[in-house]
Amino acid sequence: MNSKINEIYSFDPKLIELAQQAENNCRDAFERISAVAEYNGAKVLKAFTDNKVSEPCFYGSTGYGYGDVGREVIDKVFAQALGTEDALVRHNFVSGTHALSVALFGVLRKGDKMVAITGKPYDTLEEVIGLSGNKGNGSLMDFGVEYGQVDLNEDGTPKLNEITEAVKGAKIAYIQRSRGYSLRPAFTVNDIGEMIKAAKKGNPDIIIMVDNCYGEFIEEREPTAVGADIIIGSLIKNAGGGIARTGGYIAGRADLVELCSYRLTCVGMGKEVGCTLGMNRELLLGLFFAPDVVASAVKTSAFASELFTMLGYECSPRKDDLRGDIITAIKLGSEEALCAFCRGIQKGAPVDSFVTPEPWDMPGYSDKVIMAAGAFTGGASIELSADAPLREPYAVWMQGGITYTSGKLGVMLAAEEMLGK
Repeated sequence: MNSKINEIYSFDPKLIELAQQAENNCRDAFERISAVAEYNGAKVLKAFTDNKVSEPCFYGSTGYGYGDVGREVIDKVFAQALGTEDALVRHNFVSGTHALSVALFGVLRKGDKMVAITGKPYDTLEEVIGLSGNKGNGSLMDFGVEYGQVDLNEDGTPKLNEITEAVKGAKIAYIQRSRGYSLRPAFTVNDIGEMIKAAKKGNPDIIIMVDNCYGEFIEEREPTAVGADIIIGSLIKNAGGGIARTGGYIAGRADLVELCSYRLTCVGMGKEVGCTLGMNRELLLGLFFAPDVVASAVKTSAFASELFTMLGYECSPRKDDLRGDIITAIKLGSEEALCAFCRGIQKGAPVDSFVTPEPWDMPGYSDKVIMAAGAFTGGASIELSADAPLREPYAVWMQGGITYTSGKLGVMLAAEEMLGK
């Protein structure tokens, strides 16, 4: 850590010393993170060169978008980078939840069954499935789709034997890679591979769908390398590299991607239509930056975990743990500490640093939620952010950091705000 930083930020000398020690302790972890980024960067570059990305790919189309060369090349580049047969990458996916909804509605039909084999999915998918909300609002259940669920063990590991039984007769086994507002570990590609084996044992024809949000480029492989049939994610998280201002992707088996494209546009047209409105350049540039940006986020996360462990807090994952996503959870123990942490993260944001985050009644949550995020793109969780419901054990979920320098300083400002209070 550059000692001259304190000429700009007047941190307490003890905090500077502690941060320096935490950074030194992370050295081996940082080397592993950099090695993964180097491999993934080579993989992405090869996808660009193999698919002959050129300046005309950046031109935007209007209207129906017929013959949009850039749109077609983007799909090919993402598919190769993610190790899949095909991809549907569009700026008009408004969120990861939207992309997941399109995938579920695209593949499932009346009388089909989906089984969530990693417990209940994110809150935002509950109304999509029909677990909450008004009957008749157009959920999967309204259209005759059945739902089943296999909860996780208390330690957050999957119940492999129960998965084998639960998926019999089902069409989709649904895996959520990241943790949401839970303290379970995010699943690694190896973890996902074990779940897929268990599902295929009970139903060889089962379609494996993985919510890959927060997980892209964390490892050298994506879930499709261990048998996932289709993966879905948001471009304002990892895969957009902090450049894409919106969008999402669906990637996997070509036949499944085609079905999803019919849901996004209309049957018979699918991927052949859809204007790009000048968005192609940032989708490609974002993917190109993604491996190194993800590495910065993971390094920020590892540094935060080590620093707050040294300060006496329980953190998950630890700096040396195998990671399935970019998120670190820190048990802060009190509402006061939680709010102070979020205020500090906000102070370290390049945008809206002067704003003070306050808990509020967020729709869909039984407890008040506090969120700290000062981002160039609204809601972009690849940029440094932190959020949490105000309830025991007052844990905060921190993610992002498009540069390690800014991420580290944000974490130190969070520690300073807590220590000052």
